[in-house]
Amino acid sequence: MTVSRALALLVAEGVVVTRPGSGTFVAERKEARGSADRGWQNAALGERRVDASGVALGLLPVPAGVVPLIGGYLPESLRPERALAAAGARAARRPRAWGAPPPEGLPELRAWFAGRAGCAPDDVLVSGGGQAALWLTLRAIVPPGGPVLVESPTYPGATAAARAAGFVPVPVPVDGEGVRPELLIEAFARTGARAFYCQPTFHNPTGTVLSPARREAVLAAAREAGAFVIEDDFARHLAIGPAPAPLVAGDAAGHVVHIASLTKATAPSLRISGIVARGPVAERIRAGQLVESFFPAAPLQETALEFVSSPAWPRHLRAVAAELRRRRDALAAALAAHLPEAEAAPPPGGLYLWARLPDGVDDVALAETARAHGVAVAPGRPYFPAEPPAPHLRLSYCAAEDTAALTEGVRRLADALRATR
Repeated sequence: MTVSRALALLVAEGVVVTRPGSGTFVAERKEARGSADRGWQNAALGERRVDASGVALGLLPVPAGVVPLIGGYLPESLRPERALAAAGARAARRPRAWGAPPPEGLPELRAWFAGRAGCAPDDVLVSGGGQAALWLTLRAIVPPGGPVLVESPTYPGATAAARAAGFVPVPVPVDGEGVRPELLIEAFARTGARAFYCQPTFHNPTGTVLSPARREAVLAAAREAGAFVIEDDFARHLAIGPAPAPLVAGDAAGHVVHIASLTKATAPSLRISGIVARGPVAERIRAGQLVESFFPAAPLQETALEFVSSPAWPRHLRAVAAELRRRRDALAAALAAHLPEAEAAPPPGGLYLWARLPDGVDDVALAETARAHGVAVAPGRPYFPAEPPAPHLRLSYCAAEDTAALTEGVRRLADALRATR
């Protein structure tokens, strides 16, 4: 088996060639060419660029020996890999698995997403992962060069996607209850924006849940402005405490476009989401997906359906909730013991603690120093669409090996903070 895999890798790299009936031979070596001048591309591409640094921050591998308080996926110990493998095997054997699925997605999977959003299955489009769904939705709603309102702080992938598409992210501040409605109303009036991107449930990075009164106020603001609310419900299945109903469940007029992803609660490569949209915007989003990628691969849709329809799904969610609670509490206790100057309120769900640092601390410099001290953290600055009002760190409690590693990571972070002063 090892030899077969090694040969397959060498063939893929062009080092050897196989000749059926004859054997495997060293490939003819090609002459190395000198480096070409590709500077002409700078003029052809122009000034627009795609900045993926905020998105890549949580995807970069952490070196051995460094405690990861960074990252946005469940640790391997919590991923339902065996159940997913079994679901994938069953899905691959289905007769329809390798054909073209309906463009809107498998009917059963659409119905599953609809049941959790409180809508009809016909309102659901099965899409790729949450990032792909967000990209698709933004381009369907926001006009070229137009503004899009975003929470501040917010998920860097949202601002990166908006800027890459040529849109202008406009920050609307949040506090302990979520986005501030009076500032949202003012931003709609000032900018004429057609869309507001938000994460009302277990907000990234703060973990905040939008309060009931403000949920009504956000919907009212969108109705008054004749605008859309793009609800990114990425963390619903990462609840530690009760999760409120999504915004889309209280919207009948089609102001809310709801994005629900399975990736965060399962595994990084189960990139399946459901987009709930009603009215003409739904047709535009569906047309956009057809033009861009046709549809998500049928075997991946079948695997997702097999898994969420099995008894393994609720068992997995219970295990995740219990472990995330244990990790969250351990990280909060470690901060209180070793880094009391960092203020962080334990969230009721999600994967992160949002730690307010003392005034005058450079969070970006601290993150660099922390890595040198053996702990990886995310500075708060990339989460703000404009200048940050204060220094923060986003501390993940999902990636470390165990609670002992979380405590050790905070101890190292405290040493790094002392070293920067």
